[in-house]
Amino acid sequence: MIALVESTWQLQDSANGPVLRCSQGWQQVDLLSDLHLSPATPHTAHALAQHLATTTADAVLILGDLFEVWVGDDGLDEPGSFERQMLHLLGTAAQRLPIAFLAGNRDFLVGPRFLSATGVLALPESVRLELGRQSLLLVHGDAQCLDDSAYQAFRREVRSSAWQQAFLARPLTQRRAIARGLREASESRKGEVGPDGYADLDRHEMLRLLQQAGTATLVHGHTHQPGCDELAPGQVRWVLSDWDFDGPTPRGDLLRLSDAGLQRLVVQTAAPAAAAAR
Repeated sequence: MIALVESTWQLQDSANGPVLRCSQGWQQVDLLSDLHLSPATPHTAHALAQHLATTTADAVLILGDLFEVWVGDDGLDEPGSFERQMLHLLGTAAQRLPIAFLAGNRDFLVGPRFLSATGVLALPESVRLELGRQSLLLVHGDAQCLDDSAYQAFRREVRSSAWQQAFLARPLTQRRAIARGLREASESRKGEVGPDGYADLDRHEMLRLLQQAGTATLVHGHTHQPGCDELAPGQVRWVLSDWDFDGPTPRGDLLRLSDAGLQRLVVQTAAPAAAAAR
């Protein structure tokens, strides 16, 4: 049984939509996304574990695509499976500090069994984060890429309860094979709609969401194009980096929210002990 830290944030409904309110005593919250963890990314998984074990932030929010793919929580039943390894990684970290997760386009099938077992808080697709005087709107970003009509049609299909029930009813081995096929199809599309295979978020939709949420700052991931730009006078969006410490050019950053605002930090990581010894 995992002994979890006492969570001191509250997820509440409001007239402007869901709000995640942090404890008055908190000073910093880390925001990160797009790690795309899989059995092929041990160094990226190590970087996450290392950050969760050492960060000075009071909590960590993961804004989607934590996993390259997730085909169901029943992968936890397989001894030594990737899903069980991730259960251990996040469950261990959740004993130290609160963690919340907002699903992305790769891992929207992460379910209550996994999250409950790890102690990670599930967040809705769009949520306003409040820390002291700071207020941000958080989304993964894929739902706002309106120019990619083919993807939006696919998204509506796979997010439907009928599709998910039918998919999860298939044998686990079959689901893994289907996921590999979808991943290969996605790879073949890279470069068609953007520098990293993703369309940018629709500006008018971002402004609409900010107005609806009653805040002036949007934070998202998905596009793998880290930056910050002004959407309109007084309204800005920050884009998170993806993480990749297994490729030829290691990269990864996060945004740290404090009472002073947002700060971008480069992830510092040391090689796993086994690798360092070679």
